[in-house]
Amino acid sequence: MKKPLAVRTQSSHVMHRLGQRIVSGGVKPGDVLPREETLAQSLQVSRTALREAMKVLSAKGLIESRTGVGARVQEPRQWNQLDADVLAWRSVSMPADDFVDQLAEMRELIEPASAAFAARRRSEDQLAAITAAYASMEAAQTLEAWAAADLEFHHAVLDAAGNALMRSLFSVIETALSTFFTLSARNAGNFKYSLPYHHKVLEAIRRGQPEVARRTMRMMIADSHANMQRSHRRGRRQAGR
Repeated sequence: MKKPLAVRTQSSHVMHRLGQRIVSGGVKPGDVLPREETLAQSLQVSRTALREAMKVLSAKGLIESRTGVGARVQEPRQWNQLDADVLAWRSVSMPADDFVDQLAEMRELIEPASAAFAARRRSEDQLAAITAAYASMEAAQTLEAWAAADLEFHHAVLDAAGNALMRSLFSVIETALSTFFTLSARNAGNFKYSLPYHHKVLEAIRRGQPEVARRTMRMMIADSHANMQRSHRRGRRQAGR
């Protein structure tokens, strides 16, 4: 039987609130959460809604409930790192260096190869979709419009690669990538700084040049990653003042 809407709404709210608190480090691995009654009172929700939220967090690997001990926060290695909510929580604030590095590494595994496949396999309709996304990037007047068009460009390239598994994996990390693109563009002097890389990828795909597409996509990712790293170094220096 379905849970009442009020319980489901409360449960979702609590799940996101606690999940963000855990992922952001507000609650440390190994910490035991307050007892159910105390936690429900502090969050101002019913115990039923809290239990539902805790079940979801447990399924995501963030907590482990033990009889007589309570709910203990798990080490990050136990978390389901590709879960959409976990990725979203990690992306809410400025991501940690290791998360940015890992995301860049995942991009390096998927996107250069997908660009090369797209140059070999793309249809005219798929090329048109990549071209349209590029045009949206070129026309963007705000950072938000740029980031949305940037994500659409990379989606269109993956679609043209013709590999459903690659496309599915990219979809899993879409939330984190959207944040990555936004932060990378925000940290640059001009948020359109990477437009020439995108144009070169587009032209390589249009002309059927897989190695040019692969190499340029790899350079684009490396440049974006370096930009993020520079931003983190500046942030640490400012925080230390």
